[in-house]
Amino acid sequence: MQVRKTLLAALTLSALAAPAFAADEVVVYSARIDELIKPVFDAYTAKTGVKVKFITDKEAPLLARLKAEGQNTPADLLITVDAGNLWQAEQEGVLKSLASPVIEANIPPQYRSSTGAWTGLSLRARTIFYSPERVKPEELSTYEALADKSWEGRLCLRTSKKVYNQSLTATLIETHGAEKTEQIVKGWINNLATDVFADDTALLQAIDAGQCDVGIANTYYYGRLAKQQPGLKVKPFWPNQADRGVHVNLSGAGVTLHAPHAAEAQKLLEWMTSAEAQNLFADANQEYPANPAIKPSAEVAAWGEFKADAVAMEVAGKRQAEATMLMDRAGWK
Repeated sequence: MQVRKTLLAALTLSALAAPAFAADEVVVYSARIDELIKPVFDAYTAKTGVKVKFITDKEAPLLARLKAEGQNTPADLLITVDAGNLWQAEQEGVLKSLASPVIEANIPPQYRSSTGAWTGLSLRARTIFYSPERVKPEELSTYEALADKSWEGRLCLRTSKKVYNQSLTATLIETHGAEKTEQIVKGWINNLATDVFADDTALLQAIDAGQCDVGIANTYYYGRLAKQQPGLKVKPFWPNQADRGVHVNLSGAGVTLHAPHAAEAQKLLEWMTSAEAQNLFADANQEYPANPAIKPSAEVAAWGEFKADAVAMEVAGKRQAEATMLMDRAGWK
């Protein structure tokens, strides 16, 4: 009888212990749409048996939700776009600082938090686009040069309300200081061909339609539009190759401060920086892998190679408020 009881107890313990790990679930709050992240999570589940439940929303509501939930949050991982948003989440105290040799080995330091609170997972260049019908590539050189009189009435910009432009301006402040950056931004505003656009796609379509000759946009918007419109008369140009390089930004993630499954969330995050996951994550949105050992898709590689600005992406967050005020003073709506 005693043997039977002991055996039953052992079986019960093993039944509880064994499936518990396999049945673990990681909950992700994501500002990236379902179709971009589901294939990545499906691959992780197939590899590990760990299920990934994800909730998608815009950046601001997700951050507000994490703050409101506090210690009771079900979220283990936050995925969002732009280093400015990730830095903001870190400042709001909703992310956990990690010491991860895996992430440190896979992702260059400029693409992750110095405290270990978040890491980049994919990169996008915010570069110059031009009409090959009306602009010769040799006429282009730098972001700063778009403030020259020769571009008067020829430039298109997206609204300053979008974090992508705030981050670009923040890195300009880091490079040139506020006074010179304000002169550059005022020059851009003076050269506008039309009112600012609500999104990058509309801006690229305006270049194609002849409404303007040049503009600044994220590369993946170009990739998407070129797929939809194979005859698109717009090309990318890589500025500042003789000095600091092209402005890049990222999408990334961090483990939440009160993650119920923090260890599993860290394993997922580390896996997402690996060779196995990087192309899955980046290629779906026509981005560049944040892990420099991984090549971009053939489609993205066809746009050409460029030197990227090596400024730490934390700058985009640290100088975000300063950049926003500067843009407002310069008349960038």
